[in-house]
Amino acid sequence: MRKYVGLARVSSREQEREGFSLDVQVEALERYGERNGGKIVKLYRIAETASKKDERQSFRELLAYVRQHAAELDGVLFYKVDRAARNLFDYVELERLEIERGVPVIYVAQPTENTPAGRMQRRILANMAAFYTEQQSLDVQEGMRRRVLDGLFVGHAPYGYRNVRVNGRSVVEVDAREAANVRRAFELYGYHEHTLDSLADALHDEGRAYVASRDRFPRSKLYAMLTDRSYVGAVRYRGEWHQGTHEPLVDLATFERVQERLGKRDHSSHESVYGAEAVRCGYCGHPLVCEVKAKLTRAGVREYRYYRCSRYNTPGHLRVRVREAELDAQVHAVFERLRVQDERVRAWIVRVLQARSRGVQQANRERFEDLRRQLEVVKAQADRLLNLRMCDEIGADTFGEKNAELQDRKRHLTALIEAGNGEEGAHSELAVKVFELSQALRQKWDAADIAAKRQILDILCLNWKLDGVSLVPEMRKPFDVIAKGLVVRCGRGAGIWTRDLQPPMLAL
Repeated sequence: MRKYVGLARVSSREQEREGFSLDVQVEALERYGERNGGKIVKLYRIAETASKKDERQSFRELLAYVRQHAAELDGVLFYKVDRAARNLFDYVELERLEIERGVPVIYVAQPTENTPAGRMQRRILANMAAFYTEQQSLDVQEGMRRRVLDGLFVGHAPYGYRNVRVNGRSVVEVDAREAANVRRAFELYGYHEHTLDSLADALHDEGRAYVASRDRFPRSKLYAMLTDRSYVGAVRYRGEWHQGTHEPLVDLATFERVQERLGKRDHSSHESVYGAEAVRCGYCGHPLVCEVKAKLTRAGVREYRYYRCSRYNTPGHLRVRVREAELDAQVHAVFERLRVQDERVRAWIVRVLQARSRGVQQANRERFEDLRRQLEVVKAQADRLLNLRMCDEIGADTFGEKNAELQDRKRHLTALIEAGNGEEGAHSELAVKVFELSQALRQKWDAADIAAKRQILDILCLNWKLDGVSLVPEMRKPFDVIAKGLVVRCGRGAGIWTRDLQPPMLAL
């Protein structure tokens, strides 16, 4: 009895177009073997679900098997030439197998004689198969590129959208539930001092499920979501972003704010006042992290927050943990040192801060004027690029690539300008308000939310460190002078002086 090796291969598109399935091919190969007094001793099947890597692996296994058992085999069976070789390299391997090992390669649906004319016929069919494969690849790439230029996704829509078919074309629409999750995630991370871990906790506490089968958002999915420009209306293709036609879920200012926050390392696993790099360890310089402990009391479950160095468990490190209430008490003491009793001193401090505010405003105005000039340059470059394309002086690919770069640059500059509108000198103006507030800050501190507390700490001090259990601030000017205590001197050397007789004007 003759022995054959067979390979059947089909893709879903080919099956639909040509009307034959994997089973049809297998049946034809087996029928050929029986008709010629033999059987298939080994059969390779490549279904439509196989990847290119799997296809190549199966083809190599077939070649290796035939070389190893060439003396025992009477032929290698394929349904047609294009089922055997998708490119000329594969076809050459089959011809070498036939010549060097003496094993006939047989195409049961395209019989040819083993003559020069028959071999030429098979080579023509192999060339046609290679041409079809290469052309199909180009057609697919061109179709994908056109979808991108039309502002459409080329694959599965990101979380927050869903794929639908309209008039036979795949488009995306907003998934209401998922889109609400996306908007909330950006809002929480951008404006509420969350880390990725605490963001997952917050979304879970609000009852927001990632998908029906998984209620909690994975950390990796949150990071991918927060860095995906699809949510501001862009479409990614081959590493480049293009303008899309789908509905944006997030405004550009919020997206840029989130990207800025993601560029910094978050060391706190919970939303906290003194964590996430607000305070550093005086022993090793690393940031503090927050631990939340829940205890059952008569009044119910109560949370206690403790702060420790992120290197707390490192051998030889000081093992110190401080309750948040203790740190709050030390901050209250700092506020008490900032209280100024003399009205003349208060008025002088306000004048100094207002003068600095005007200087900051002028610097910001110059910065935003420079940003506006850059934006005008980018717009002019985009116009020139469009003119070159309309005159056919550059190709569509070059235009698409350069236009995407310019549009991305324009969006970035616009976001910076919009983010700065109405906020020129806001930090210094806020310093005036903080000083005014500092005179009665102890009573209002506990009522402030976490974001407001962190902002106040940042305005008052350049750095905070925890030395053992003591919170040590490095005060900003002029708060460092105020903290020393100010007095009014009359007569010789009249003016406002610190209690250690150092004129504060020299320090400012």
